[in-house]
Amino acid sequence: MALISSLLLLDRRMPLYYVQVHVGVMVLPIAAALAGLIFADHHAAAGLWRSDILAWFMALFILTLGWMIARFCLRYLYGDRAYRKYFFLLTFTVSAAALTWLNNDIRLLILFWCLPLLGLVQLTRLKKEWRPARTAAASMAMVFSLSWLALFAAGLWLWSATGHWQLSLVLSLESIRHLEWWEKTGVNVLLILAAIIPAGQWPFQRWLLESAVTPTPISAVMHAGLINAGGLLLTRFSPLFSGDISQMLLLVLASISVLIGTGISFVQVDYKRQLVASTMAQMGLMLIQCALGAYAAAVIHLVLHGLFKATLFLQSGSVVPNPNKNIHRSRNLSKTQLFAGAAVGLAVGAMFWITSPEENAKLLSALILGWSLAFVWRGIAVFENGRTIGLIVLVGLALASGAVHVSFMKLLHTSVPLFGTSIITEMAAFFILTAGGLASIWFSAHRSSDSFARLYMWLVHIGEPRSESVESHPHYLADYLKKERI
Repeated sequence: MALISSLLLLDRRMPLYYVQVHVGVMVLPIAAALAGLIFADHHAAAGLWRSDILAWFMALFILTLGWMIARFCLRYLYGDRAYRKYFFLLTFTVSAAALTWLNNDIRLLILFWCLPLLGLVQLTRLKKEWRPARTAAASMAMVFSLSWLALFAAGLWLWSATGHWQLSLVLSLESIRHLEWWEKTGVNVLLILAAIIPAGQWPFQRWLLESAVTPTPISAVMHAGLINAGGLLLTRFSPLFSGDISQMLLLVLASISVLIGTGISFVQVDYKRQLVASTMAQMGLMLIQCALGAYAAAVIHLVLHGLFKATLFLQSGSVVPNPNKNIHRSRNLSKTQLFAGAAVGLAVGAMFWITSPEENAKLLSALILGWSLAFVWRGIAVFENGRTIGLIVLVGLALASGAVHVSFMKLLHTSVPLFGTSIITEMAAFFILTAGGLASIWFSAHRSSDSFARLYMWLVHIGEPRSESVESHPHYLADYLKKERI
């Protein structure tokens, strides 16, 4: 019904106020997904489709997020010449993304993997008169095609090796047991390639950096939903990765992406590109969790990141300085304040590591938690006023985050597999991220050195889009106005 309603929007005879009716119709799939999450058989696989907690949970998340962004677009995009097409393509993209994880057939999974990516490309190139939009769409189409081909090859390989198209049969213990080690590794490498491209991971991050030309609501859909798909793909095929050497490959690529993405976000001055680089780093952390077998933590990460990043994009106008708002900050932090922040982060991280014996990849989780608290403490300490309130809010948010994490873990534990990982892989992730963090501290303390200058300029260079995908002025608008005058 939602898809048919979106098709009606393309008819110019349909009054424009019907867009609001269509946004109301988009609530129906949300209700269906909620009913599936509550009442459906969560362990059923019937032919082409499957019903489990993860599938319905992700469908509910994607559809709800799509509806919220559609509501935002009602006014934000009003007056655009492609106003109707935006809602049609948004409905199509969100619906296809939600249905992807309800598939039990590899052929359907391959098809539905392609459809949201196709919808995203079409959303990007709606302003085809603008050269940067055309360039970004062409770049996205090329790398997304490579991702689809990798998944197609992996699916064909699995069918040839197991004789099954049903995902539940392909990933059964009996089928996996008959696979040679080189077959598992080959399929896993293809799956990793299919996953890291939409996630904007190194060395395929260029398309993501150029996607800043898309309208803000489309960026919200992209960063909150479709970029997260790689983690879900690896979660669905997780039995293949258990104990395989491909986990180390994923770990290395994701760790490099975390370090590069974080560095780019620090040197970029454009707000949207800061958010884009931040997404690259966050997706790297999510894929590291997948490499360590913590798939439930990865799913929780992508959901919370999606909500957070969508909010940042939709509220991006708030970064414009308010001349009537006066914020007092201290210029420098004392060594005591810096040490206190590091001590708080270390203590909380160590406490989490000790008290979470059953948490998979708990060393990485403790590192992320401790480092985040130390970073936020430093952000609070620069303010001259409100430090106590900020500390209380920080503690409250930490407790709320823990409660949400536990609730989601209880919800997903029946449908998201839990695999152990070798201590070598976990220690490798810990030392790579720790070394990157310590290196960033050293460079920040030696900003006048040649090494800092070289690193800074390299990050600026790698974070800049191609010249074809940027314009100092939207020339297509000037041409359009000139034609209107004629």
